[in-house]
Amino acid sequence: MVKKHILLFFLLLFSLVAQAETLVLIQGYQAKGGDWRDSGVTGALTRSGWVNGGHIRLGARPVTPSAPHFYTVELTTDAPMMYQLEQLKSHIDNLTRDRSGESLTLVGHSAGGVLGRLFMVSYPEAGVGALITFSSPHLGTESAELGMMLGQSPLGMASRMLGRKHDLLGRSQGLFFDLSREQPGNLLFWLNRQEHPPARYISVVRDDRQFWMGDMVVPIWSQDMNQVYALRGRVMTIPSDGGHSITSEDGVLLLRILNNLRIS
Repeated sequence: MVKKHILLFFLLLFSLVAQAETLVLIQGYQAKGGDWRDSGVTGALTRSGWVNGGHIRLGARPVTPSAPHFYTVELTTDAPMMYQLEQLKSHIDNLTRDRSGESLTLVGHSAGGVLGRLFMVSYPEAGVGALITFSSPHLGTESAELGMMLGQSPLGMASRMLGRKHDLLGRSQGLFFDLSREQPGNLLFWLNRQEHPPARYISVVRDDRQFWMGDMVVPIWSQDMNQVYALRGRVMTIPSDGGHSITSEDGVLLLRILNNLRIS
């Protein structure tokens, strides 16, 4: 009888671990992990049974619960993408250490979606099972090119006189270059032609036919990963109303997507 109980215990333990899921929420340019919380997205997750794993700061090692859980992360969001990539890798290494076989999903808003995809291409061994992006500039955006132009204008020169701490335009030039429309020689052109690992790819696209303004930061054609050369035909595209920012409605939509991933 004792042996039977021990066997049942280990079967239950195995079941809990096998079902454990990790969700990493990646913010975009000039955003903070707290934006996922302030917008109401994480509130929708917790109301549906997801455990709030907390906000991971650089250099910190989180304690991971066994239930489905989500994390927000600290990133230098005005830095070039390759710099942010190493920060994200550090966070994910800490999350997945000693937890092989656990389901890992990345959710990125705006530039955070591009960063999540860059991570998957750079570290396919991480085994990311799904990438969900909201309003992400996968093919680049004119907004980044405008930022580059402003940085080289008299406004940019005046900004530099304030010192690096206050020189947002100057600090962001590398990132703006990375997120400019894809062309030979820039990061997006390279990324969009790399082999992408087997995973579920979902693009949430702000459709201006459903909302009178739409996304004024990233055009529709750039938000759809089906337009990425290496991903054509592999992506589920979901139209959504609203502007560029994430909202509580995105939390409801995210839950629907996650539930569909579980049963499909």
